[in-house]
Amino acid sequence: MLARQAVGHYFFDLQRLRVKSVRKEFESMSSPKAVIMDDTAINRAITRIAHEIVEKNEGVENLALVGIVTRGDLLAKKLVDEIERIEGVRVDLGSLDISFYRDDYLTNFAPAVHATNIPFNLDGKRVVLVDDILYTGRTIRAALDAIMDLGRPNRVELAVLVDRGHRELPICPDFVGKNVPSSREENVRLYLEEVDGRSTVEIFDVAPGGHVGSAPLGGE
Repeated sequence: MLARQAVGHYFFDLQRLRVKSVRKEFESMSSPKAVIMDDTAINRAITRIAHEIVEKNEGVENLALVGIVTRGDLLAKKLVDEIERIEGVRVDLGSLDISFYRDDYLTNFAPAVHATNIPFNLDGKRVVLVDDILYTGRTIRAALDAIMDLGRPNRVELAVLVDRGHRELPICPDFVGKNVPSSREENVRLYLEEVDGRSTVEIFDVAPGGHVGSAPLGGE
């Protein structure tokens, strides 16, 4: 784990170069070919998922939600708020950075580096991992490795806002906001009001040489 952190300091120094590259990609990106969820649909999905989490876990005892940055953590907070509205109890909330657990981090020139913040003991917890768009399953595989380095939960479940298919690993979500058939030549991206100025899920064609994955925060 210390080795991963040491590598992290090196890549953090290269982050500005990555931001320039990503900005160029977004400046050249065309308008979305489809808007598949608006703010109302996103909020409706969050409410439904919160109810499903409570029902499947028969309450909220020993429950914790851990969101994968950069937008899974924001969705996790929304789910925690909704669960509190339903049950009157605020469950534990954490955020998880999986940058150096990715299977491509050694070949990714400058992976985005964020902070992990899990201010509670994971041992024996019923953990719900939260992510925005489920695609190949590699992000979730990395998140599971990161979680197991931090503790030994009793159970780990997965909640995603959108499942776009094309799995490359045997990963299956427990809670899904919307299933969206997609092509590998398309990007399915979540934008949230808190960081992007709007809350939508949009589909874009991938530009030649473009990146398939989450949008940078605020379109930076």
